[in-house]
Amino acid sequence: MKENTKIYWKGIEQLKNDPEFIKNADKEFPEYLPISENENGNSRRDFLKLMGFGVAAVSLAACEAPIRKAIPYLNKPVDVDPSVANYYASTYINGSDYCSVVVKTREGRPIKIEGNKLSKFSGGGTTAQVEASVLSLYDKQRLQNPMKAGAAVTWDALDAEVKSKLGEIAAAGGQIKIVTHSIVSPSTKKAIAKFIAAYPSTQVITYDASSYSGALNANLSSFGIRALPSYNFNKSKTTVSFGADFLGTWLNPVAFSKQFAETRKLGPKKKEMSRLYSFESNLSLTGANADYRSPIRPSEVGLYVGNLYNLIAAKAGAPAISVAKVDDTATLTKAANDLWASKGSSIVVSGENDISVQTVVNAINNLLGNYGSTLSWDAPVMTKQGDDAMMDVFVTDLSQGLVSGVIFFNCNPVYDHPKGAVIGSSLAKAKFTLSTSDRVDETTSQVTYVAPDNHYLESWNDAEPAKGQYSLSQPAISNIFNTRQAQQSFLTWGNVSTSYLDFIKENWKETHFASQTEIADFQTFWDQCLYNGVFEGDATSTMSAVEFSGDVNAAGTKIAGKYKKGTGLELVTYESIAIGAGEQANNPWLQEMPDPLSKVCWENYISMSQSTANELGIEMKEGFTTRVNVKAGIGTVTLPVVVQPGQAAGTVGLALGYGRTKAGKVADGVGVNAFALLSSNNEGIVYSVAGVTIEPTGESYRIAQTQTHQTFMGRETVIQEATLAEYKADASAGRYKPMISSYSGPKKPNAVSLWKGHEYNNHHWGMVIDLNSCTGCAACSVACQVENNIPVVGKEEVVNRREMAWLRIDRYYSSQGNKEDKSMEGLSMLEKAAENPEVTFQPMMCQQCNNAPCETVCPVAATTHSTEGLNQMTYNRCIGTRYCANNCPFKVRRFNWFKYHDNRQFPDNTSMNNELGKMVLNPDVVVRARGVMEKCSFCVQRIQAGKLNAKKQGRRPVDGEISTACATACPTEAIVFGDMKDSNSRISQLLRLSATEEGDTEVKEERAYNVLEEIGVKPNVWYFTKIRNKELTDNQA
Repeated sequence: MKENTKIYWKGIEQLKNDPEFIKNADKEFPEYLPISENENGNSRRDFLKLMGFGVAAVSLAACEAPIRKAIPYLNKPVDVDPSVANYYASTYINGSDYCSVVVKTREGRPIKIEGNKLSKFSGGGTTAQVEASVLSLYDKQRLQNPMKAGAAVTWDALDAEVKSKLGEIAAAGGQIKIVTHSIVSPSTKKAIAKFIAAYPSTQVITYDASSYSGALNANLSSFGIRALPSYNFNKSKTTVSFGADFLGTWLNPVAFSKQFAETRKLGPKKKEMSRLYSFESNLSLTGANADYRSPIRPSEVGLYVGNLYNLIAAKAGAPAISVAKVDDTATLTKAANDLWASKGSSIVVSGENDISVQTVVNAINNLLGNYGSTLSWDAPVMTKQGDDAMMDVFVTDLSQGLVSGVIFFNCNPVYDHPKGAVIGSSLAKAKFTLSTSDRVDETTSQVTYVAPDNHYLESWNDAEPAKGQYSLSQPAISNIFNTRQAQQSFLTWGNVSTSYLDFIKENWKETHFASQTEIADFQTFWDQCLYNGVFEGDATSTMSAVEFSGDVNAAGTKIAGKYKKGTGLELVTYESIAIGAGEQANNPWLQEMPDPLSKVCWENYISMSQSTANELGIEMKEGFTTRVNVKAGIGTVTLPVVVQPGQAAGTVGLALGYGRTKAGKVADGVGVNAFALLSSNNEGIVYSVAGVTIEPTGESYRIAQTQTHQTFMGRETVIQEATLAEYKADASAGRYKPMISSYSGPKKPNAVSLWKGHEYNNHHWGMVIDLNSCTGCAACSVACQVENNIPVVGKEEVVNRREMAWLRIDRYYSSQGNKEDKSMEGLSMLEKAAENPEVTFQPMMCQQCNNAPCETVCPVAATTHSTEGLNQMTYNRCIGTRYCANNCPFKVRRFNWFKYHDNRQFPDNTSMNNELGKMVLNPDVVVRARGVMEKCSFCVQRIQAGKLNAKKQGRRPVDGEISTACATACPTEAIVFGDMKDSNSRISQLLRLSATEEGDTEVKEERAYNVLEEIGVKPNVWYFTKIRNKELTDNQA
């Protein structure tokens, strides 16, 4: 093994060897249950909580209110059979977020969302938000009827009043505004056009909570197209990002993650990989996966972009622009050299909402010859169309009483726009206000009329996320409540009697059906498109010939005047991976999903660097932090602090999407609203704030942070990594190869065992996880929760270290150092290590050990080994000794401390504690009782279903048709599941399995390793080493 001078650490607490961290790490389980009277006030109520009783259950065990059965489908299909799943292609649209999906239903209930692999735009993957969206369908906070002034009315009465009011306004020539997020549906736009035809004074105002207006306007001035190009990261050898988290939240992270991962996969026939540079303030998923990352202030972004342009222009012989020099020229010069060497095979992107910065970015890509290869105008992206200037004018007009009627189409600007307070206070000046929101949110609560829209799983719709790429959405269940599609409402108010379904079909008949010649009959064409979920139109476009014509010098002058390195604290807001802009904030699956980097859940927080925390006198200990008062702009908020390694010095970060006041019981009061701290003008929304002041309150605060809850003590080889140069020289570079002493000499751990071993005569299931491909997006973690009925325990229980997730994603920081070097101790060592560490993500679930230590200690044989290599649980045998968890070296077993279902003490667990929420439960997976242990099962229910389906057809399962929920959800295909007894399976090919003379199977792939291989438990999960594409000298610096 080569000498490894890296220190791996899960958080600041571990790096400091915080006493509280050590105390909790030494404990196998959290504190014992609080069921006795003591000084902390624990009482009989806590005992009832333990026993699964609510107050009502104690006083009355009477019958429950009857449940209104939801009848699925418009016309029930003949092939719906009990216990047999049906799948329907559809489209996830939430705000301006898009994903082509497949909906799994059981007995007419949508229970799982998966990616549509036929979609070019989203590539078959999902995100955590897409996975969790099925629970939003069963949210009891959704409106159940149309409303007028807070009271329920009939649809006929609402329609009559709306038509009357709109007619009066239109007749008087009054302004009517439809405020909306970007609309990706062509049929929706046509339905609104019918509405406008009936009321000609109507104008559509489009905005996005996460605005791309600067980039859109830059493209309009640079190319004459107000759209975004198609990005092909799979063709890029060098990518440079300035604050664009394209692996997390920027534009189309599902497809971008897949494309990026294609360039990072390695094997015997592929020894090259792309290189990623990231310049950002907050540590993002993109920055965490970058080979070279530079923390910078938001006030420096324009300068860095301008300096990169000058470096490229010098190589291209183009004139430079006048911008001040930046400090970190070494990394920027290296990036410029790599970009120039990858001309035509590189991408430069920026998340800055500034037309000048985006114009210079366009100019850089143009100098590099990227348009037409990695960037294409053949199929421009249509998901972002917001216009900040138009929205700013609307707010001004509304505040001056110039707007007579406002319709908010599925948007909530009172919450998610910087001028939301002005909008809220000005709505009373309009004669007519209406919202189509599905709940009484911050905006809807201030309008007169509400025409609640359907959930997307109850709706017909279409979408065009990119030019020429279409998808359809179909209802997987009939309306649960008395709601109506907003598009149908627009048609009705526009005096169009056609149903929206017929309207879509007519639109598709006139356009898409007419443009193709393969299918002669429209109904056949429609059925085929509905079955596939997608339709690829004519991809040829005249826009591919456009040329760059932006004014770089003018953009450079503006940058020079606007961007100057700040001296005080600067606040940088960002979109949370879990909550996004807040549309699904009332979804408890997303609230309990730990942030991929900080591992905090159930709130937002101020992230700051270790050096900034030291300056402010803030110390973060295991599970405890300090609350601070943050004054940014005209607002002041109080938030807990999280010391975030990689945070740019002089900056603090804050997630958007929290601080909801009218989203529902789960989201209300969780965190603070960061949108209220931002500013907006006719140039766009600014997502950073300068001149921020922070004052510690001195108040200690417990934060729900999961990363150090399950810890490998003293294990230095859990993460194994190397550089690309090392890998090219030796494919096993970075591997730790332990040997066990025996009487016949050193042997591999797997060769020394007291076990006889298991024989697998039929199937032997296994999993491969490529650390090079895993971006840490957590889609797999939420998919596992949905598939396996894993309960939400709430913030208090997470704080008590009792989260129930079967699959966690361990995030490891690494920094150069030597633990034995005592001179490295103290604050200076902390600051240096936490300044800009490398990051590795490692999905960790039950390793399905062949020599499973949990199986030998269970006194009731509740955990046993199957004939197919699975470590299986028999829940009704388990008596809760927890010996198995004590003996598990990977800390992946979870104990049901309480009865989480049918228990009012856990109101956040909505999928198990209300009648409507229970409709999302997977009937193939038992809901576990209090006092039993649970863990990853490799989705045994999916394995059984696949085997039975193959058996009915008289064949063996084909590789790929049986997969776990996590592997199916993964957009990068980092997780591969399969049968290792099938020599043609993908997992067998990846591991390069071969039989030995002793009859065992040997793994030939040099990068493959088992975690804790030295203890000889022989897991059925293999990890591939992390390879970084950076110079060896940089890695040792």
